[in-house]
Amino acid sequence: MTETSQNAPLNLLATCPKGIEGLLADELAALGAAPGKTTVAGVYFTADQATAYRVCLWSRLANRVILLLAREPMIDTPEQLRDAVARIAWTRHLSVGKTLAVDFHGRSDHIRHTRFGAQTVKDGVVDSLQLSGQERPSIDTKTPDLRLYAHLHRANLNLGIDLSGESLHRRGYRRDVGHAPLKENLAAALLVRAGWPERAKAGEPLIDPLCGAGTLLVEAALMAADQAPNLDRERFGFKGWAGHDEAIWLELKREAEARASIGRKRCKNLILGFDQSPAALSAAKTNAMRAGIPALITLHGQSLGQLTRPEELAAPSGLLITNPPYGERLGELPELVRLYAQLGTKAKALFPGWTLALFTGNPDLGHRLGLRAHKQYALKNGALDAKLLLMAIGAQAPASEEQGEGQTEEQGSTAPQKASGVSENAQMFANRLVKNQKRLKKWLKHSGETCYRVYDADMPEFALAVDRYGDRVHVQEYAAPGSINPAQAQKRLFDALEVLPEALNVDPGKVYIKRRERQAGSAQYQKRDASGERFEVREGAARLWVNLRDYLDTGLFLDHRPVRRMLGEMAASKRFLNLFCYTATATVQAALGGASDSVSVDMSNTYLEWAKDNFALNQLDPRLHRVVRDDCFRWLETANAEFDLIFMDPPTFSNSKKMRDTLDVQRDHPRLVELAMARLAPGGTLVFSNNQRRFKLDEALSERYAVEEITSRTFDPDFQRRTNLHHVFLLRHRA
Repeated sequence: MTETSQNAPLNLLATCPKGIEGLLADELAALGAAPGKTTVAGVYFTADQATAYRVCLWSRLANRVILLLAREPMIDTPEQLRDAVARIAWTRHLSVGKTLAVDFHGRSDHIRHTRFGAQTVKDGVVDSLQLSGQERPSIDTKTPDLRLYAHLHRANLNLGIDLSGESLHRRGYRRDVGHAPLKENLAAALLVRAGWPERAKAGEPLIDPLCGAGTLLVEAALMAADQAPNLDRERFGFKGWAGHDEAIWLELKREAEARASIGRKRCKNLILGFDQSPAALSAAKTNAMRAGIPALITLHGQSLGQLTRPEELAAPSGLLITNPPYGERLGELPELVRLYAQLGTKAKALFPGWTLALFTGNPDLGHRLGLRAHKQYALKNGALDAKLLLMAIGAQAPASEEQGEGQTEEQGSTAPQKASGVSENAQMFANRLVKNQKRLKKWLKHSGETCYRVYDADMPEFALAVDRYGDRVHVQEYAAPGSINPAQAQKRLFDALEVLPEALNVDPGKVYIKRRERQAGSAQYQKRDASGERFEVREGAARLWVNLRDYLDTGLFLDHRPVRRMLGEMAASKRFLNLFCYTATATVQAALGGASDSVSVDMSNTYLEWAKDNFALNQLDPRLHRVVRDDCFRWLETANAEFDLIFMDPPTFSNSKKMRDTLDVQRDHPRLVELAMARLAPGGTLVFSNNQRRFKLDEALSERYAVEEITSRTFDPDFQRRTNLHHVFLLRHRA
């Protein structure tokens, strides 16, 4: 056990974000402390009381500064923990009437909950105080006078007093943190890694082109102005410690205030922030004011695309540093691929000779800049793995004024110009999109369709399906086989997403990306997002709701468009049944084609509600057009109604818990067809469709019923490249 004495150096622990322990050790040494062993997310050090206070005031990297009172081995049971705590003379640290809180971290075989561990530590403190004749303290978990730190790991206990009170990254200038904020001490670490303190002393400028609420700008300004990051902090943990020396603290604070006053006047660095969000700029301005350095930061309301080099910026070198969004979800990638590529283009065009420091949780996106990182640092942004990439920005080569020789016919005048940094394969993909769009132009004008497929894995390198829904684009990435390097597959996807918006003349923000894999059970019906972002499209006379973001499928199977059109033409005065109806788009077409009434059966409440919304959108009478939630097998076995026209489009495979048995369409279609034909009125037609690529109709069905395969007639021009996407049969009772 170790305890403090009045004249001995203090044993301390400074905690920090993972990945910056080495930087923190250097900072502690610069502040006059003696750093020792480095641990995960922390550095042990020794210092006198004044230096410990100085670390609390000046550390830009630490989370907490812990005064260690005990380091005890072999702590496993609650009794051992309580006794170890009780051996400390707490009257030297906690005055009468002061409140207490305990932060407990870790566990053992017998101490499995942090709350129980904290209670045990508190009980040990109370035992020690009562043995000394001092009354038990009150507990205040929010703003205690003294906050204890207890960490139990592999039976080793670290016990101490939190001199910082609350995490030192909370400088106090940032109140509204917004979405996914960058913590202040992590921002400071990025600046240190990028060499900003030395650059600031040399008078270099700094720009954040995507500044958000300005955390990087404020931390950079505090460094440039030699202002202690916690100068305006209202509470420190050492203020409630019985060993606190107010005279030492006041002297340190006076010194820091004087340095800040001089530093702000001497600071001549240009520190500029750009953002297109008025709310973000307002927050950045407010944060700078609270930090006391508003005059050192200049903010501009410009998007990255509008970014220009400010006229007052004459420096040949400087630091371009930013923390752009990096997309935790696949659906966010289309905009981000474009954003990162644009950032690289702007950096090379406007800031040659500078250094770009890019902090991202997706290094693959960082590679879209077209710049090579000469240094990379692995860090943590909260729980997320991230990297800081440092890149020297070279001078941009002048664009060629003449068109290159050997231009192919496919690269004709309608093809997009090759963008800087875009690979040859990506340009070929863009050219193919333009070519396909041109090929469909005449059909689209004649048909009036606005929802159609533009591309379906035409090139082996780009295994994507690209569909247009008006001014939006839905991209499905087919899962790469195990033989393909995942990094290479990711690069090709990013290549495609970079060139696609320009090739199809769409806003990158209206491109939606999903990964297509074989789905088990009801997985294809499960939500992937909860945006509720649906919009209306037209198909012939039908008005239909689609949602490109929240589900694997969009609510409209485009390849079945001719089948739905045919059902509408066949449905006049017919009683219509739609089995496995999904969002009942086929029912809408049949109803608009004059069906007298209809029943649509499916197991998914989500899609039946969607079907009802489609009915309402087309003003269909719900008394005539009903939806039923049931297993189609069970419903067919118990139904007693007859129908003149039946459409059945079962999934290829399903093991949904809602079903009585698993469904394999190749194995189970004879029984399904038999059950449906039992409900088909004389003279009626069953339209049987499925998406099993190698499907073979059972021969016994052809012997019993009049069967006509019409698959070849059920593909519009946008799907004629892959005519095995579905199989369609007409079945009728023999006369």
